[in-house]
Amino acid sequence: MKRLISSLAVLGVLALAACSSTPQQRIDKNQTQFSQYSPEIQQKIRDGKVDVGFSAQMVTLALGDPARTFTRSTAEGTVEVWVYTKSSPRFSFGLGVGSYGRSSGVSTGVGVSTGGGGYDPDELMRVELRGGVVTAVEYVSNRR
Repeated sequence: MKRLISSLAVLGVLALAACSSTPQQRIDKNQTQFSQYSPEIQQKIRDGKVDVGFSAQMVTLALGDPARTFTRSTAEGTVEVWVYTKSSPRFSFGLGVGSYGRSSGVSTGVGVSTGGGGYDPDELMRVELRGGVVTAVEYVSNRR
C-alpha cells in the first residue's frame, strides 16, 4: 500500500513538472521567433515581463499559457483577457476504502487542476489583448 501511494505521489510531481515551463525553456523551443525581436523586448521576455504593445506570441514566450482566459465587451469593442496566477497546477491525492457485499476494495486517485473559473485568490495579473496586441497589463494586489 505504501508503495502504491509513493508511486502515485511521484506521478503527480512529474505531471506538475511537465505542466510548467520557464521563459528560457519557451525561448529555446521558439528561438527563430524570439530572435526576430529587439534586444529590449528579448530581455523583457527573458525576465518574464510583458508590456503594452506586446503581441500575444511575446506574452506566451514571457509568461506561458494563462491559467484562464475570458472576453470583455466594452463600448470600444471586445478584448481578450488572459489571467495568470502565482500557483502552478494543483496536485491532489485521494484514497478510498470500501466494501460492497462480499467484496471490498481500495481505490486511489490523482488529480491535477489548473484552477476553476471565478475569482482566484492566487491571481497575479491580467493581460488585456485587443486584436492580438496587449493594450493593458493589470497587476493584482492581494491584501490579506
